[in-house]
Parts: sequence; structure tokens; C-alpha cells
Amino acid sequence: MNSIAVFCGANTGFDPAYAAAAREIGQTFAEQKILTVYGAGNVGLMGVLADAALEAGGKVLGVIPDFLKEKEVCHTGLTELIVTRTMHERKQVMAERSDGFIILPGGFGTLDEFFEILTWRQLRLHNKPIGILDVGGFYQHLLAHVRLMWEKGLLRESNLRLFCVADSLPELLAKMGETVDVGEGKWM
Repeated sequence: MNSIAVFCGANTGFDPAYAAAAREIGQTFAEQKILTVYGAGNVGLMGVLADAALEAGGKVLGVIPDFLKEKEVCHTGLTELIVTRTMHERKQVMAERSDGFIILPGGFGTLDEFFEILTWRQLRLHNKPIGILDVGGFYQHLLAHVRLMWEKGLLRESNLRLFCVADSLPELLAKMGETVDVGEGKWM
């Protein structure tokens, strides 16, 4: 993968492990010459991610809708910045410019991005790996709910393999590298 989009929070959260994970991703991507694609924010985990990648000599592409840029949450030191009209266009550009996706802790926006890109994969609109970095068990409740949807017959078993989960970045990247076809890969 030459470029990976990272969906994460505009806040850092209370657990310092979240920021540490964002920092590790930025540094690792820089070292491995992977373009970091993200939402262009200069705040929260987004800012930590971008700053870490840039400080380590990496390249960072930020994508932000103009109304957020006007609110002065836009990172101004990125390698490349794309300004869109809407949030939907933002996600579309991020999807087009990325070879894979990593989900870090975040709020509603992060979940929106995760579920949209996951649904696109389910519908075979793309076949790019999606990985959840489950920092400190942050996503265990969500994963339990996904299992419940399967147990209640609302998801096919193959849907459980549309994304992978790990609690360390090296393990997650390895799992994402194994994901080739829709429905393939390791869920947990």
C-alpha cells in the first residue's frame, strides 16, 4: 500500500494511548514511505497523526470541506491539501486517493467514515483493506454489536471479513496486507 487513509478523532480523548497510536502511525508511515491521507484537521488525534508524519519526513494529504477550513481547524503545513464542498466529497476523495483505511478511536465522524467505507466495500464499490486499530479495547463494544447483527441474521458471515482488527499497528498492517478479495481477510 502506497497510501492509507486514517479516520480518527478531532479530540485526543482521555487515554494518552490514543495519541500515542496516532503518533506511531504517522511515524511508521513516514518510515515506510506511505502517504498519510486524513481529514486535514490540526486538532485532536488528526493533528497528532499529521504532525508525527511530517516531523518524521513523511508526506501527508489532507482533505477538508471548505466550511471546516473556514472554522480554522485546517492544518496549514501539509504536503498537499484538497478542499471540497461537502463532507461526502471529502470521503470520496479520501477513498480515491487511498489504497487502504485505518480506523483509530474517534467520535461520530470517525464512525460515519468507517461505516461508509465499509458499506462501499460490502457493495463492491472498492476492494481496499479496512483495519481497526483497537487501542486499549476502544472498539470492543462496537465489535460486539457487529457480532450481534450477524447472530440476529442481519449480516452475512462473509460481512465479518470485510475488515480486520488488531491491537498493534504491525499486526494490523500485516492483516491488511493479507486482505485481497472482498470477503477475504481476517476479522479477529
